[in-house]
Amino acid sequence: MAIGVLDSAIFADMFGTPAMRGVFGDEAFLARCIEVEAALARAQGRLGIIPAEAGDAITRGASALTSGRRALDFVRLKKETETVGYPILPLVRQLAECAGDYGRYIHWGATTQDIMDTAVVLQIRAGLRLIDEDLTAVRGHLADLARRYRDTPMAGRTHLQHALPVTFGYKAAVWLSALDRHADRLCELRPRVLLAQFGGAAGTLASLGNGEESLKTRAVLASELALCDPPITWHVTRDGIAETVQMLALLLGSLGKIALDVMLMSATEFGEAAEPFVAGRGSSSTMPQKRNPISCELILAAAKVLRQQAGLVLDALVTDFERATGPWHVEWVAVPEAFGYAAGALNQARFMLGGLIVDSGRMAKNLAMTHGLIVAEAVMMGLAPHTGRNEAHDLVYDACRVAIETDRPLLDVLLETSSVVGPLGAAKLQALTDPANYLGAAPAMVDRMLAGR
Repeated sequence: MAIGVLDSAIFADMFGTPAMRGVFGDEAFLARCIEVEAALARAQGRLGIIPAEAGDAITRGASALTSGRRALDFVRLKKETETVGYPILPLVRQLAECAGDYGRYIHWGATTQDIMDTAVVLQIRAGLRLIDEDLTAVRGHLADLARRYRDTPMAGRTHLQHALPVTFGYKAAVWLSALDRHADRLCELRPRVLLAQFGGAAGTLASLGNGEESLKTRAVLASELALCDPPITWHVTRDGIAETVQMLALLLGSLGKIALDVMLMSATEFGEAAEPFVAGRGSSSTMPQKRNPISCELILAAAKVLRQQAGLVLDALVTDFERATGPWHVEWVAVPEAFGYAAGALNQARFMLGGLIVDSGRMAKNLAMTHGLIVAEAVMMGLAPHTGRNEAHDLVYDACRVAIETDRPLLDVLLETSSVVGPLGAAKLQALTDPANYLGAAPAMVDRMLAGR
């Protein structure tokens, strides 16, 4: 019986994805541990540390276990892990049985954390590939929205009130800019986190001898697994793992901002956007008219939960001496869950943004609802060269107050204000009070964001 939503028979595909569960599930983790043990044996066989035949035999045994030709005894593994406290010694015993007489060379000079850390790095590499794929798709959807609605005016809002006109394409491009930076972060962190781990009991590789010779095993191991070879053991410096989860938390924070904007825009009073229509999706059990923003809600929830995992891995950075007495275990919980929630949120974002319903007519209606007040700044800036900025501000401020109190268009009030209409003229005032004429560099910034795509 599952206890969390990521493994729930009901909620798993709302908060996560099958692909990411395939990367971080128990079977996948154990397969990566076996992969590391086999790679270590091959590396040491090549270097003559153990017989070359042993490396081959251990690799064949590993292949038998990971391919299913020989079943891994999970019941036995679970029982022995609960006794030992870690799964590697129990796993090594079963792998050794598959390798025959050469099984005695398995795990040569290694320690549990070497195998588990390197296995997790392999999981992270696979998880980042999935994140990258989904992130690329979401960025593509945002670029399409920015391009399509480059010149579609809508009300820009600050403090939830009309501020100045923007375009919906500009809004989508702003969202895109953050996700582009996250894509850069994802690329930049790989060399810092995709590192092989092999240091032995205290990280010094003393069991393999002194000096540079003992380091050759780690270098060849890294090559076998297509990982980077670190200059020094990193098992008590967890910044690479922590950085990965922080990146995921940042990504979901940005997705949460997009989800919040879309959710507010889909409110009845705004009606400017809606999630893709699917019959029955977002239905209320009692109100037939409802279309709740389900994807946005799930993205927001995932962002909040993942924030807690980011805090956990920061706590795991504080380790004691040459082997941590507990902080490491925090990562066993935080890393798989972080990737699970990140994948789920990206999956929801792909669906939501890929079919987002945009109501440009409602945007225009909302933009006009204050009868020109949203471009009061435009009138002030147009008048300022004639009267000075402060005087222009006061004149337009008074006109806005009258327009609000009498529920009249700002243009009508301005046309009755001689100190305003005199210097500017009616035609100029009409142009200044048209929101479509006060978009600033919004369309140009959209072009910059889309350049080269």
